[in-house]
Amino acid sequence: MTDNLSQLSESELAAVIENAKKALKDKQEGKRKEVIAQIRELAASINVGVEIIEGGKPASRKGGRVPVKYRNPANPADKWTGRGMKPKWLRELIDQGRNLEEFEV
Repeated sequence: MTDNLSQLSESELAAVIENAKKALKDKQEGKRKEVIAQIRELAASINVGVEIIEGGKPASRKGGRVPVKYRNPANPADKWTGRGMKPKWLRELIDQGRNLEEFEV
């Protein structure tokens, strides 16, 4: 089969790929319908209602930036959101006897 494909032009290969994609999609859709029919048949055999929810994309989380809660007064580039481990600069300042509240933004 690869010998036949190597003889094809780029446009012929593109057409073969498109036809293969369409054939695959058709087979998958046929299998999907077959499985849904089996599910409904099984559900009906035990007197259970089934609702098949069609398509749609799963809801995606929209991640946003977490606001900064703490900042190093000596170096404003040092900041911490309050999540995860305390950064080294903050641990050192707390070890020196300073309060966490002093660094709140």
